[in-house]
Amino acid sequence: MKPNILNDKLKKIEQLLPGAMHNTRRDILREIGRIRQNKHIPPDDNKISNKLNSLEKKLRLSIDQKNRRLRLQPKISYDENLPIVERRKDIIEAIQNNQVVIVSGETGSGKTTQLPKFCIEAGRGIDGLIGCTQPRRIAAMTVAQRISDELREPLGQSVGYKIRFADRTSRENAYIKLMTDGILLAEAQSDRYLNAYDTLIIDEAHERSLNIDFILGILRNLLRKRKDLKLIVTSATIDTEKFSKAFDNAPVIEVSGRMFPVEVRYWRMVAGDDDSEEQTIVDRAVDAVDSIAGQYQSGDILVFMPTEHDIRETCETLEGRKYRHTIVLPLYARLSAADQMKVFS
Repeated sequence: MKPNILNDKLKKIEQLLPGAMHNTRRDILREIGRIRQNKHIPPDDNKISNKLNSLEKKLRLSIDQKNRRLRLQPKISYDENLPIVERRKDIIEAIQNNQVVIVSGETGSGKTTQLPKFCIEAGRGIDGLIGCTQPRRIAAMTVAQRISDELREPLGQSVGYKIRFADRTSRENAYIKLMTDGILLAEAQSDRYLNAYDTLIIDEAHERSLNIDFILGILRNLLRKRKDLKLIVTSATIDTEKFSKAFDNAPVIEVSGRMFPVEVRYWRMVAGDDDSEEQTIVDRAVDAVDSIAGQYQSGDILVFMPTEHDIRETCETLEGRKYRHTIVLPLYARLSAADQMKVFS
């Protein structure tokens, strides 16, 4: 292939690049770089000609895919009662104008379920997925289901999740992907540039687990290399300034939360009661459930216990009480995903 014909062909391919998906742009730019570095291409080299035709075909397929994603974006609606919806325009504008945004929201603000939808409205999720991390498997699954319900779609269409041993993310149709922070960390090992994503939301960053700290460190370096990647870090109302400084004084948007009335009751031991002193934490928890169950005909009771052994023992004791119309379910990290989801069925 003559040099002038080769250059014209390469320029034609380069002009098509902006309309393609990020993954395809990266791969084709790499191939173009290799071709340009090769200074000894014979004039009759059909391999190069076939290679260029293949690249152009791949590029046009990617452009079609991107246009399809633009056409099929899910229709977004919001619950106006959520406090974060009041700041919707501010947050969308911040996402569009900044590479990193810190969102500080109290419990009940709606940030976990609404931020991925804000990202879609801000034009994200077309070049790649909107990835959202959660510290725990059950959170990733339930948040994915909740967002799907709000979009009036089945889980696994526009919204999916990926946890250990389970991936409900559509390769063709997904815009939003929920996952544990451990999954994103594992993906960063096999794909250093996280090319599958055009936006990442690191939720509950204030928990500062090892996984979250590693992810934030990786992303801090990656953002310098991938200017097209957007990052949103959500946190409770603590440490927001530290997160902002870590990402070159990224803007912080604060969102109020929703509070519900809580009645606090203290379960006291009777002084001098030998039976009371011999009671274990499980016995006292069961007694508290007995008291509550005797006062209310309906509702749910959530009992927090310090260890898996205590949870199992408490469940066995409560099942022995044979409360009417009551199901006793355990919930702890080592349970399978299917068993964890029983608490929501």
